[in-house]
Amino acid sequence: MGYTSYVAVGDSFTEGLNDPLEGGYDGPDGVTRFRGWADRVAERLAESEPGFRYANLAIRGKLIDQIVEEQVPVAAAMKPDLISFCAGGNDLLRPGADPDRMAKKLASAVRDLRASGADVLLFTGMDPRDTPIMRRARGKFAIFFMHLRAISDLYGCHLVDIWSMQPLRDWRAWSDDRLHLNAEGHRIVAAKVLDVLGVPTDEWRVTWPPRPSVDPRAKRREDVQWVREHLGPWVGRRVRGRSSGDGLEPKRPDLTTLA
Repeated sequence: MGYTSYVAVGDSFTEGLNDPLEGGYDGPDGVTRFRGWADRVAERLAESEPGFRYANLAIRGKLIDQIVEEQVPVAAAMKPDLISFCAGGNDLLRPGADPDRMAKKLASAVRDLRASGADVLLFTGMDPRDTPIMRRARGKFAIFFMHLRAISDLYGCHLVDIWSMQPLRDWRAWSDDRLHLNAEGHRIVAAKVLDVLGVPTDEWRVTWPPRPSVDPRAKRREDVQWVREHLGPWVGRRVRGRSSGDGLEPKRPDLTTLA
């Protein structure tokens, strides 16, 4: 360990959707703010390092080009000890996504981050085989994550292999939209990140109790509700060329001491 400062860059995964802050918190723009695995990791690192500083530049809905152009230079200029970088999930859900081109973009950004002197933390993503909206793109996800593993090796980065994390294969780690982790899912990821960084913990090795059987009719009702409340709005934004992160600012834009 020994980290005195940490900057997180990325999209909704790193921003912390859907891990609500205790008691809730709406930012000055009226948008609900979330905690998430990155905040949890920063809180743990701060426990052993007085004056620990933390920034989180991640914004929901951002594509890899936006993250590389808007967040990576800012993070590198802050000169922190540790930078986490997770991007690409939103791109891979779009038709025509090219995982090879995305990997080249990511490799260039990782090179810049490492040149700043920071340790860099990278992530694979979940295997989308169990997610209806994503399983058709499973091959593209696999190719991109194989590139990511190679990039991690090439530049000497820490790698959190979420693809292999069995505790996250259970829907009880996910929120109702089936795309974002819930509070327990973020807690599991934070524990895995700390393990990768050398903070002794096995709290990410969760064994879920058996789930009760589900009435097929109830399952169909859940699916219909999911389409109406989550898939429909998501498709609508894609059609209009909009993003859930349009107009949002990072929740912690400055590298400041974490209380």
